[in-house]
This record gives sequence, C-alpha cells and structure tokens, in this order.
Amino acid sequence: MWEKKGLLIEPQNKLWWMQTHAMLPTPVQVGEDDYRIYFSGRDIDNTSHIGFASVRVFPNSIQVIRFSKDPVFSPGKRGCFDDNGVTPSCIIENNLYYIGWNSGTTTTRMSLVMGLADATTFERYSRAPLFTRTDREPFNILTAPFVMKDGELYKMWYVSGEGWRTKDLPIYNIKYATSTDGKNWTRSGHVAIDLFDNETALARPCVIKEGSTYEMFFSYKDPSIGYRIGTAISNDGLSWERQDKKVLDPSFSGWDSKMVEYTYVFKHKNKRYMLYNGNGYGQTGIGYAIEEA
Repeated sequence: MWEKKGLLIEPQNKLWWMQTHAMLPTPVQVGEDDYRIYFSGRDIDNTSHIGFASVRVFPNSIQVIRFSKDPVFSPGKRGCFDDNGVTPSCIIENNLYYIGWNSGTTTTRMSLVMGLADATTFERYSRAPLFTRTDREPFNILTAPFVMKDGELYKMWYVSGEGWRTKDLPIYNIKYATSTDGKNWTRSGHVAIDLFDNETALARPCVIKEGSTYEMFFSYKDPSIGYRIGTAISNDGLSWERQDKKVLDPSFSGWDSKMVEYTYVFKHKNKRYMLYNGNGYGQTGIGYAIEEA
C-alpha cells in the first residue's frame, strides 16, 4: 500500500528555466542518502529544459536541499527532433535517455521521439534521435524509454505510437527493445503492454526486478477521467499481466485531484519510494509516496 506524502517539488518562478511545470521526475543516487531528481521545467516561452533538485531521502520523507540554478540540458538546434523541448526519461550508467519534443505537422499536434546524451557532460551522442521510424512503427511517437541492464543485456520498455485518431489525439502503447551496449538497439515492435478498449495512451514505464519477477509501473489514460497509475508483472519482460489493484487515486482536492501520472519508483534501503506528477501533466509539480508494509 502506498501512502501519499504530498507535494515535493513545485515550479520555481525565480528560476528562468522553471517558470512553470516540473515534469517526469528521474532520480539518480549521488550519495548514501542523497539523490538528484532530474525533471523538466518550462521557461517563459513554454519551452522545456532539464534541470534538477538535490534531495535527501529519509525513512519516512524526502526533503529538497536545492535546485540547479540553470538547466543541465536544453533543446537542440532549430530543425532537429528536439528543438522545441527536452524532458528526462531514464538515466543509467551515465546515459541520459530523454524525450525530444517537436511541434509536429499540419496533421499531428506534436512529435515525441527519444534521444541519448552523456549524463555526466550532458553532450548529445547524436543530433539525430535514438530510434528512427520503421514500417512497423511509422508514427512520430517513439519516446519515454526506461532502460535496465539485466545480466549482459540492456532491456528497454518505451512508448510507441499506433496511430492518430485526430490531430490532437494520438494512440500509443508500450513496446520492448534490447541492446548489448545501451546505444544500438534491436526492436521488432513487440508490444509489451497494450491498451484496454477505453484507453488511448500508456505512458512512462518504470520497471523494477525482484528475483525473477519484473514489475512495471506505468500511466494509462482514459480520456473521460485522465491519467491513472497502473502496474503489471512479468516473468520474462516480454509478456505482461496487468494488475487490477489500485496504486494511487487522485486526492479529493489539491495538486493531484484530477489525475496522477508519470511515476518513477526507486528502492532505497529496502524501502520503495514513488515520484509522480499530478494535475496538468506536471504543471502543479512533483509529489511522492512511500510504500508501507
């Protein structure tokens, strides 16, 4: 059972890169109890940049120590896939897997495609996206990767478009890919988790492996109610069983009263902590919950 602890990170309008929003929390441990939570804020022009909050994790709480004065990673050059904004998705072994945002075309509202950068120097490995379109995945949503090293193999679960219902309504689920080096990927378009009939989107996978069991936290969207957080389990990372148990409900009032989404779950000293967004896709900030036995 998860116990909500409240709002952790609010947009800091004194910082130019975070006038609004704090979106897709992505934690990295930097000390015994210290973490950096990378996320994207938006500047006065509504453009996303990646910065961080330094936090300290306690058994029953997380406390913010400071925010980065400037972003560590900003949009790419005009005309590139990430020239309208960047958002973190996963950091592993000094690889920053991020989401590049572009304003789309006359027929689609946006393009969301993943990129890769060095998480120490924050230099791009390439100005091109990590995944390109294929006949199986021809749409302009190939994004939000979560990467795990499992033995000698890197495994990725990522968000992939299956089409557009209207210019403003994409359809996307969660697919699976593998790599031997974390940079060059093999993918067939294998669907890890698919949509239920009333859903239009599955978003931001996060996977934890305990023994031989994989557990995924992800967001699912029913347009009539907005985003909620779901879970699924698997024995191989390929075939997943969605769970009916509730993870977090929206609160009766306040910053996460309309929806909860974009969660990242991490384990610290045998306790699990959940970071997540609430109303407005990160507009109200980042909150957290702690799993209670």
